[in-house]
Amino acid sequence: MASVVESRKACTVNPLKMSQPLGASLAFLGLDSCMPVMHGSQGCTSFGLVLLVRHFKEAIPLQTTAMNEVTTIMGGYENIEAALLNIRKRAAPKLIAICSTGLTETKGDDVNGFLALARQKHPELADTEIIYVSTPDYVGAFEDGFKHAITGIVKSLVKPLPTAKDQVTLLPGSHLSPGDIDELREIIESFGLKAIVLPDISGSLDGHIPPDWRGTTLGGTTLEEIRAAGASSWTLGIGEQTREGAEALQAISGAPFEIFERLTGIEANDRFLMRLSQHSGRPVPAKYRRQRSQLLDAMLDGHFYTGGMTVAIGAEPDLLLAIGALLHEMGAELSCCISTTQSASHALLPAEKVLLGDLEDLELGAKDCNLIVTHAHGRQAAQHLGKPLLRMGFPVFDRVGNAHRVQVGYRGTMALIFEIANLMIEQIPHHHAEDWPLTPEARRAAMARSGPTQATPPNPLAEASA
Repeated sequence: MASVVESRKACTVNPLKMSQPLGASLAFLGLDSCMPVMHGSQGCTSFGLVLLVRHFKEAIPLQTTAMNEVTTIMGGYENIEAALLNIRKRAAPKLIAICSTGLTETKGDDVNGFLALARQKHPELADTEIIYVSTPDYVGAFEDGFKHAITGIVKSLVKPLPTAKDQVTLLPGSHLSPGDIDELREIIESFGLKAIVLPDISGSLDGHIPPDWRGTTLGGTTLEEIRAAGASSWTLGIGEQTREGAEALQAISGAPFEIFERLTGIEANDRFLMRLSQHSGRPVPAKYRRQRSQLLDAMLDGHFYTGGMTVAIGAEPDLLLAIGALLHEMGAELSCCISTTQSASHALLPAEKVLLGDLEDLELGAKDCNLIVTHAHGRQAAQHLGKPLLRMGFPVFDRVGNAHRVQVGYRGTMALIFEIANLMIEQIPHHHAEDWPLTPEARRAAMARSGPTQATPPNPLAEASA
């Protein structure tokens, strides 16, 4: 169990964490035909948009209410009103999802009141769902924004319905990739269950080329599916950040829930499959028994390169637990753990201490480590220290294929182990002939033995043929 210590530095140097509005925007991007909107200045949205585009290598629909000095002081109703009308006219989304920023939270805008007034003045907005989530960026982090967005979506759109036994709701954490979500959906469906994923970035940010262009999100959880979540018989949350949303869903529909703190490693996936088997009344499919056997072999192969090494990790809480716990099971020591925000996940981490800090803290703590694990902004620290870097989390903008990385389930855990082990194999020094120089005496003796080149002896067969 790790103790949590908050950094007391006067300022953040090379930030590790991303903001709440950015986390909420990612959740909104997992809804079909949606237009996420940041209520704040243009700079807030522009910076977040750049990170999302560079990470996913996709066009990202993200709008702003474009607050300036005057509208910030006078209030942002007119900006919200103009944004709603322009977005509905030009993009025609089924859902407009608004999250706040530090600017408008400091001012104290009554956004819910603004939305009620806008609907009253403009009946044409009646065909568009509008939700609002409070996500000030001066507190919390990326994971908190994602968490609040899930809760806001559930409370705004889910209604109680008659229970469907074979339907479950999957609440994925912000640390899961589109590939991870596809893997979990396949596992759930192999038990004869239908999964409603909320939010589902595997449908909107999986790197596909659509047949037509829309100004909104292209794929994800539809409004119909969100409403149908009220009929689910069970809710599965992946990561502690989903607990708040699962509790809100239970309050509306009465569906029980279970939070799986991680899905990397043997024990976590064993429990996940057994609970699915119990809920569905079906045995675990044979292919997962085979995958488990393969994972055991991968752990045996990989532990030669991970056992005894020391690791420095900088990540959001649920990702920190997922990667850190697996490395601990593979024999590594978590000597430096830096996170971004308070979370119950920290209590489960097999480390002595978790520091809520920045990448400068990570660099200072990683001096004697064998491996650094963090997002792409940690590349300079790894270069300064001459340490290998395993890029994990958001953003990773200097690699392609982030949407398709799979690191959950037996197969995903196996792929992650191979990635870590291969990275460590690259650090093994290889000796060359120059690494063992001969002494002067040995050099003179070798040259004396070689002597002058002798003449080639005659070939009797060649003479006979002549």
